[in-house]
Formats: sequence, C-alpha cells, structure tokens
Amino acid sequence: MKLTRAAFALPLAIILAACGQEAVTPAPDAAGLPAPLSAEGDFGATLQAALISAKPGDTILMPEGTFSLIDPLSLDVDGVTLRGASQGGTVLDFAQQAGAGEGLLVTSDDVTLQDFTVRDTKGDGIKSKGADRITYKYLTVEWSGEPDETNGAYGIYPVESTDVLVEHVTVRGASDAGIYVGQSKNIIVRNSVVEYNVAGIEIENSTGADVYGNIARNNTGGILVFDLPALPVSGGNSTRIYSNQIVANNTRNFAPPGNIVAGVPSGTGVIIMANRNVHVFENTFDNNRSAHVLITAYSEPFTDPAYNPLPRDIVVRDNTYSGGGDDPQGTLAPLAAALGGQLPPIVWDGVATWTGATEPQAVNLTIAEAPEVGFLNLGVPAYPLDPAAIAPSPDRPVGTPPAEPAAIVLAHVKD
Repeated sequence: MKLTRAAFALPLAIILAACGQEAVTPAPDAAGLPAPLSAEGDFGATLQAALISAKPGDTILMPEGTFSLIDPLSLDVDGVTLRGASQGGTVLDFAQQAGAGEGLLVTSDDVTLQDFTVRDTKGDGIKSKGADRITYKYLTVEWSGEPDETNGAYGIYPVESTDVLVEHVTVRGASDAGIYVGQSKNIIVRNSVVEYNVAGIEIENSTGADVYGNIARNNTGGILVFDLPALPVSGGNSTRIYSNQIVANNTRNFAPPGNIVAGVPSGTGVIIMANRNVHVFENTFDNNRSAHVLITAYSEPFTDPAYNPLPRDIVVRDNTYSGGGDDPQGTLAPLAAALGGQLPPIVWDGVATWTGATEPQAVNLTIAEAPEVGFLNLGVPAYPLDPAAIAPSPDRPVGTPPAEPAAIVLAHVKD
C-alpha cells in the first residue's frame, strides 16, 4: 500500500514540551550493588569489556552521565543485569555511531536491562534474539529531531524468545515500531509510552501476549497485531489488548518504502491483520483520524501454503471511543470518500477468502460494543482490491466469541 504523507515537522524539544516527559526512576539504592563502571576514558570500550567478562548473576552498573559511543554493544552471557543510574540519568548516545547496527544486541537468557536511555542509534535501539526470560524496564529509546525514515527501525526489539517482559519503557521516533515483539511466546508489554513512531507497539507472529496499561499516542498506528507469511515462526494467536490509552495516532507515515508498516494508514488506533484470537477491550480511543480499530486481511500475494491471511476469532468489546474517523488516510481515503468522507470507530475490510483457498473461511468477528458505536464492513470480496466490487455495510457480523486467552504468566516474574 502507498500512503499520502502529510506534513509533520516538530523538533523533539517541542514534542517533549507538548506531551510531557516520561516518568523516570530514581537512582538505584547502592546497597548490594557493585561500584559503577568508570566514566573516564573510552566508556564504550569499558562497557563492552564488562559485558564480555561478565559472569552469570553479575550486575553491571553504569554511572550517571551522557556517553558518546561509536561502536555497538553486545551481550551473550546468561543471567546478567545491565543497569544505569536512572532512566534519564544514564544516556548512551550513538549519534556518532559507525555502521548501521543496533545500539545493544543481547543473545543470552535471563537478562535484565533497566534504568538507562539509548539515543540516536543508526539501526535498532536495543535488540534481543533468542533471549528467553528477558526483562526490559525503565528504559528510554529515542531518536532526536523530527520523525524521519533514516531513524532506526525498532526501539525495543525482542525476537524469537519465550517469556518477554517490557514495562515502563518509553520509545520515540522509530521508523518501524517503537516496541516490537516478534516470533515469540509468552509476552507482557505494559505501562509504557510509545509516541512519534510509525507503529507504537507491534506484536508479530507471536503466541500469547498481554498488552495493557500503555499510552500509544502520536504514532502513525497505535498498536498492531500482525501475522506475516514465510517467516520461521507463524500462526500468531492469543493476544489481549486492554486498558490502554490509544490517542491521536495521526503522525505521517515515515517508514522507508517497501517496509510492511509503510502501508499503515496514518490515524489508526489498533490494527489486527491475519491473526487469530485477538481481544481488544476496555481501552480508551480518542481522535485517531482514520479509524480507531481496523481489522484486515493480509493483502499481498504469498506462496506460504500454511499461511492464513485472514483475521479470525476477533473480539472488540467495552472500549471507549471519542472523535476520530474524520480524515481517513492512505488506502482508506478513497473508500471513505465514496462513503461520505467519514469512517466509524470500527472498520473491517470484509475479506473472507483468498486466491488458492480450498474452502470458505470462518472469520468470526464479535463486535460487542454499544449500539451507538459505529461499525463498517467495507465488503471487499478479496484482494487485490477492486473498488468497483466492494459492497459496504454497517451491519455487524454475527460472531461466536471465542474464549478469552488466560492472563500471561512469565516464568521469571513475580507480580
């Protein structure tokens, strides 16, 4: 999909003034902690040496201050805690980074990252791969200046992992997703702030995720749940999105061309695409200019024989909606224009089959909202889209609500 990009240019200082700073943690209690690393000399080299020589169970404490790093960092030792002086007190600044790698790459289990900021990486902010029982907390990842396609793709990026906790994290300016969890299972993303990213929070090709207590504001799209074909892990299912504030996600789409999220229409609150058993409830939606909830099939050709491109067993209930739908963007714009220019809070593309499907598919949508909450089935028969063939309808589908997934319990977290 190709988007029309509206003008957007607010420097970071203005963004912070308008939206408020994230809550930062106080300096950690020194009791039981090691002495902080020396701030003298080449701090990047000092920190990387500490990450290499760490032993399981170690805590590496970084001092307060802003440190310019040229080279990316990596950790492959199990059971290590990397901790700063506080979320805003220790800043790893990668503005002068050589190459296009991430700021920090973690490839080990039972790691905790907390109380620091990563800024202006050329690639992803913090990435973990195959890192089970990982915790990200009280972290900030941000890119300075106005949103730009040259910013790193992901802020917080755990992938191919089991038992993932992301909490009290703030991400700004990612050109793909602020908080992305992919090809993983048993996930909690909570009490975080994502703003001025293309996608605020994205759960992709993953099983079992609770996304709650977050603020997703001023992104292109607030919270996305996708399943994509031809990946090592597919069949994403069982996500609960609840008790979030999903507000004014109207930033222009600044993803690089060809990126999957380059097709996200500016002004979407929640997008569910080709995923199963997703429950969206008790959220507050406000002023998302395209649609608050968009439910859609995957629209591109694919060859993966096991892939189902349809959303299935979706429940939308007991949310609060205000404003929005008055300026639909991207591929929604011409469809909305044909319907009078306005879209209701909840929009489904209506697709129930695809090229190569052997039999009709049961999409099973349950829209359990008050009668005054508008719904639109765009009536798209299949992709590729033929505008002349659509048959829009405001009638809600008759669905059978699937059982809500159980609350996620993480092996390494005691709440």
